[in-house]
Order: sequence, then C-alpha cells, then structure tokens
Amino acid sequence: MNILVAILALNLIVIIHELGHYLVAKASGIKVLEFSLFFGPKILTLKKGETFFSLRLFPVGAFVMLEGEEETSTSERAFSNKPLGVKAAVIAAGPVMNFLSALLFLCLVFFMVGYNSTLLGLVPKGSPADEAGLQTGDRIIKYNGKRIYQPSDFYSFMAISKGKPSIIEFQRGKQKLQGLLTPDLIPENRYILGFGAKEPYGQGSTVVDYVLPGSPAEQEGLAPGDKIISLDEQPVASKKEISAYLNKKQDYPTTVTLLRAGKEIKLTIQPRMEKGPAIYETGISFQVVREGLWETLRQPLIYMFSTIRSVIFTFGWLLTGKVSLTQLAGPVRIVSIMSEAVSYSPTLYLVVINLLNISALISIAIGATNLLPFPALDGGRLLILGIEALRGKPLSPEREATISMVGFVILMSLGVFVVFNDIIQLIWG
Repeated sequence: MNILVAILALNLIVIIHELGHYLVAKASGIKVLEFSLFFGPKILTLKKGETFFSLRLFPVGAFVMLEGEEETSTSERAFSNKPLGVKAAVIAAGPVMNFLSALLFLCLVFFMVGYNSTLLGLVPKGSPADEAGLQTGDRIIKYNGKRIYQPSDFYSFMAISKGKPSIIEFQRGKQKLQGLLTPDLIPENRYILGFGAKEPYGQGSTVVDYVLPGSPAEQEGLAPGDKIISLDEQPVASKKEISAYLNKKQDYPTTVTLLRAGKEIKLTIQPRMEKGPAIYETGISFQVVREGLWETLRQPLIYMFSTIRSVIFTFGWLLTGKVSLTQLAGPVRIVSIMSEAVSYSPTLYLVVINLLNISALISIAIGATNLLPFPALDGGRLLILGIEALRGKPLSPEREATISMVGFVILMSLGVFVVFNDIIQLIWG
C-alpha cells in the first residue's frame, strides 16, 4: 500500500508537468493530438474534442503529443509553425507548473508545521560545533563562502567537501562571526560494538542508551545504563574516542571495562564491521520555526531557489567528478524514499505532511532538471529556440531531429543506468 501511494505521488508530479505543456498549448491554439497517462500499449482511449486522452500499460509518467512537434505539418495550428515566443512558453510551461505546485505544497506544509530554519538548536558541549564557537540561536550564513539558505545547503556543502575543516560564517544578534568547523568523520567501513549512546558528545556519550539486536554488544551482555570507562585498559571519555579505538583495533577482540550499578565489569567483545556511506557529525541541529503570514509565504520561494541552485551545483559536481553517477537517485529509489516516508508516519496527518514535503522537493528537482540545456530536455529545446532567434531562421528539421535523437539516446542510457543502480543500491547498498 505504501509503495502504491508513493508511485501515485511520483506520477502526479510528472502529470502536473505535462499538464503545463497541455494547458499552454491549448491556450496558444496548438492542436493537441494526445494526452497520455503512462507509457506502453494503450489500455483505454477517450476522445474529447480533437484530443485523445489515453491510459497506457506501464504506470510511469505521462506525455503530451502536439501536432507539428515531431513531424512536418503545414497546419497553422502546428507547434512548428507558431512564433518562437509561443513555442518557448509551451516548452517552459512544464517546469513552471512543477514550481507552482511545489510552492503550493510547501505553503501548506509551512502553515501546518513550520519550516526548517538556519537557526541552530541545542549545541552539545564538546561537539565540533561547540569547538567552532557556535551557540544555540546562532544563524548559519555561509559555508566556505557559499550562502546557506536552508539546512540541506549546509549538509550538501559539508558532504561535497568530504568533511574537511571549513570556515563557517554565522550571525549572533547583530554580530557576524566566523569559526573553523572540523566535522567528526564516521568512515564508510567502521567497526562497532552495537550500542547507541545516551548523548552524542561529552560524558553521556559513553553511557549505553540501547543495544542493537544481534550485535556483538548484545551477544556479550552489554546493557542499557552501562558506562564504558576503558578499552583494553585504555581510558575513554567519549563516544568519539571509543569509535577511534575500535577503528584502529578493527575486528580483534576488545576488553571493554564498564561501570554497572557502581561495580566495575569487564566484557570481551569482538567489534563488527559495518558498511555504509561516510557520515560527518558536527553536533549541529536546526530549529523548526513557525512565523507570521509573510514569512510563511516567503520561505517556500527561498526553499525553491535553494533547491534549484542545488540541482545546478549537482550538475557541475557530476561534470567535475565530485559526485558519482552512482549517487544519483532514480525513480526506483525515489519511490522507495517516498514509501518509507509513508511507512514511518504514525498518523494520516504526518503521512500527508511528509508526502507534501517530499513531493515539493522532487517537483522542484524535476522542473529544474528539465531546464538544464541538454538535448531532449525542455532546457535543450529552449536553447535551440534561442539559437534560432540569434540566427534569424530555424534549424533544419533534420538537424533538430538529429540533436534530439542523440540527446534522447543519451538520456535513455542514463535512465537505464540509474534504474539498475537504484536496484543495486536498494539490495546491496
């Protein structure tokens, strides 16, 4: 059921995109031959006016077919025979609809539960954030000179810099200050005992809050409330020191000395290697705030700008090799993420909030990605129209078809790769 809801939500985003093309085409007098939900063989077709509305077999996506869009037509109502401005409006309408729907979704969410601000929540003592001089209530402004508009900007820049020491600019009252933030690295291959700490930093970080089922810690009798004081007779005062020692010792048995009800107990535990993405811990958390009407209407615009900027950054990082293609999420992983958001939401209210939030993010990403100047994307088609405007005459149909076909082949190849990568990441990631 959760997966079905996620698939429907993802398809709704794509349908909204195609609806933009359809509405502007109709308003411009262009003949719309077909509006199809999904792809593949037709299951059901209904003709209304001059347009066929069809339902197809494979429940992914949607498309609009315009007269004169892919073939030569002499009709004055053909897309190919309309002025450049009209063509551009029809092409841009898809991404614009994505942006407008995302703004609507975000306004609803921000009115109901507030939004993630750049104001810092509680800063734990001994954390990298504390060592950088950050305090609760500070507002993060920049990360290594790049402006921070929302928390995801902070985490993206930290990840792309591989957690290297970075200059953080922040505001405290009327003061603008700087600090050097050095995140704690949890490597991809790390050795664990299998417990969660009572606190992330400080003395409480050596106190066991819970023990993971099936972990080495559970097998050897570590229990909630135990306080780890040394490993192989070497004193430890924080979870960071425990992790560093285990990663150095690796999978060799370790003598864990702990305090339990005031008594000193020794356990021999063999750490287990855990694989996962590298994690950079800072002790930073951001406040969720609810403000007045104006700010609630303004914040969705800031969120959208930030997300569009992230799409552009990501494209650049892909070209420069800072981000691998295997890190891109395709439709399979997107559906999985949306499904998890539904399954982890205990009430219908939270299901709606989470779906609106994720749908807004994906809708903006789809709109922004489609505007990239790549053949077969809306942005590529707009680029061709710009070239035609500069030349004062259209490209030959053969040349435009060749460009579109090359772009389509590249996009289809990338799409197949991303889908297979999604499956691999979900099974073995």
